Amino acid sequence: MTEIEGDAVPAPVRQGPLYRIVRGFLRPLVRLVYRPKITGAQHVPMRGPVILASNHLSFVDSIVIPLASPRPVQFLAKSTYFTGTGFSGWVSRTFFGAIGAVAVERGAGSQAQEALDAGRRILDAGNAFALYPEGTRSLDGRLYRGRTGVAWLALTTGAKVVPVGLIGTEQIQPVGAKLPRVRPVTVRFGEPLDLSRHGQATSGRARRAATDEIMAAIHALSEQELAGVYNETPPQGALAKLADRVVPRERI
Repeated sequence: MTEIEGDAVPAPVRQGPLYRIVRGFLRPLVRLVYRPKITGAQHVPMRGPVILASNHLSFVDSIVIPLASPRPVQFLAKSTYFTGTGFSGWVSRTFFGAIGAVAVERGAGSQAQEALDAGRRILDAGNAFALYPEGTRSLDGRLYRGRTGVAWLALTTGAKVVPVGLIGTEQIQPVGAKLPRVRPVTVRFGEPLDLSRHGQATSGRARRAATDEIMAAIHALSEQELAGVYNETPPQGALAKLADRVVPRERI
C-alpha cells in the first residue's frame, strides 16, 4: 500500500507551468492532510496514451484522480466551469485549467460525440485521459452500467484502459456540502486492460463487451453494489418504456 508517488518521471505533456505548480503544491498537501491509501499505481503506464476509467461518487473525484495518478492526467469538465464572470469565474477557470480539465458541453447525441472527440485528441497526443463510464456521479453509492464511449475511445486509439476504484470520496464532499471534509479515501488502480480482442470500434457488440469488461474491473476494485441499470432518468410513458426494452439504444 503506497501513497502518492513523488519521484515518478512522467512523459512530457502539453500542460502549462500553472498545471505543474498546482499539481506540485496540491499533491504533498493532500498527502499530508488526507493520507490517501493508494494501491496499484505501478499499473499506470508512464508513457503513451492511457485511459483511467473510474467509478464516480463525488465532485472531488476529478481532483483526487489527477493528484493520485503517478503521471499528469487530463479529464473533461462542464463548460460552465470556464465561462463564469468576475473573480469567482476567474478562480474557476484558473483552477480547472490548472488541474488539466478540458471544457466540453454536456449532453447526448452530438455533444456526447464532441466530448469523445476531445478525449481522442488527448489520447492521440500520447497523454493520459480520465473519464467516468457511468456518465455522472452515483448519488446512492451503487455502481451503474457503463456507457460505451470509453470502449469507443480505447478501440479507436489503441489506448490501454486502467480501471480505477474510488472509495470514500463521497464522504469528503457529500451532495449539498459547500466545503470538503477530511475523511479517509482509497484509490485503487487495476492492471491495464487490452480490449483489442473484442473487435473494432465500429462494432456495437464489441463496444458493449469491452465496456462490460471495464465495469467488471472497476467493480472488483470499488466493491460497490451493482445497480444493473444506467444512471439516468427512466423513460417516461408506457410506449417509451416498451421501446427502451424492445430496442435499447446505445448510451455513449
